[in-house]
Amino acid sequence: MSISTPIPATMTAIDPAAPGGPEVLQPVTRPVPQPGPTDVLVQVAAAGVNRPDVLQRLGLYPMPPGTPTIPGLEIAGIVVAVGDAVTRWRPSDAVCALVAGGGYAQYCTAPESQCLPVPAGMAMTDAAGLPETWFTVWSNVMDRGRARPGETILIHGGTSGIGITALQLAAEVGLKAIVTCGSDEKCAAATAHGAAHAINYKTQDFSAEVLALTGGKGVDIVLDMVGGDYVPKNIACLGDDGRHVSIAFQRGPTAEVNLGLVMRKRLVLTGSMLRPRPIAFKAAIAETLEGVIWPAFEAGRLTPVTDMLFPLAEAAAAHQRMEAGAHVGKIVLQVS
Repeated sequence: MSISTPIPATMTAIDPAAPGGPEVLQPVTRPVPQPGPTDVLVQVAAAGVNRPDVLQRLGLYPMPPGTPTIPGLEIAGIVVAVGDAVTRWRPSDAVCALVAGGGYAQYCTAPESQCLPVPAGMAMTDAAGLPETWFTVWSNVMDRGRARPGETILIHGGTSGIGITALQLAAEVGLKAIVTCGSDEKCAAATAHGAAHAINYKTQDFSAEVLALTGGKGVDIVLDMVGGDYVPKNIACLGDDGRHVSIAFQRGPTAEVNLGLVMRKRLVLTGSMLRPRPIAFKAAIAETLEGVIWPAFEAGRLTPVTDMLFPLAEAAAAHQRMEAGAHVGKIVLQVS
């Protein structure tokens, strides 16, 4: 193992002993993790906060075997040690990474193939909010959703981290984006970030509005994180050969589906969960993102949208903001 600077034996981390409310997110002392042969050890500068972190805190998110109990699915920081089989990264490299857990800590290991360079000139606190949403949105919109330039996509939660990322992807690859949001203020924010249309789902029937906006044709893709009773409404506003992509189910994992509509419109109902996928799958996404999306950040066509920063010790406040749904873009923990 190659090491750049002395590494302490212990670190500060957020590692709740039991599920509960935000108050369980208190700083504790934990051993610094050791990188495996193909891992890097990162001194974490910042960690992104995502809704799966909230579900994990509540005990509602099944973690793959061997996953750290410390939450946090994305980080940015400086590589301080590398495993013997690591070929690309060296100590002192600035990286952001998708991880299976462990991000809410001063040190975190990451598979070398799930690391990406921090784009030139980008703050660590911005880079920390990129991996989880970009890996998720790319794999679901482009791979499972088979998006093609000129198509129309409906994005629920238009100002969430996922929503803003989906809007940026839509702009980069040539999709027309319609979003739903929970207030007029959020609708305005989504429009400012590239949405062609924003629908306030609290005051409007989004399905009827989508059909009106598309001249009755419907959209080509729905990116759905709501589930439950949204699914039949999503199907109603999909056009022929449309694709319904599920990435979460905030309103429940079950839905009543009109198979007649699915058959008549030749719809595809699909979805995925990123966390349990193998490293090789995530490595392929990382390679694609570095080749296709990272140059847009380097060129300034895309810029991260960071909502608020919280110190690591205030992870509870970060989760409260996430659960309140007041954020636009990514919530990030500043670690060092």
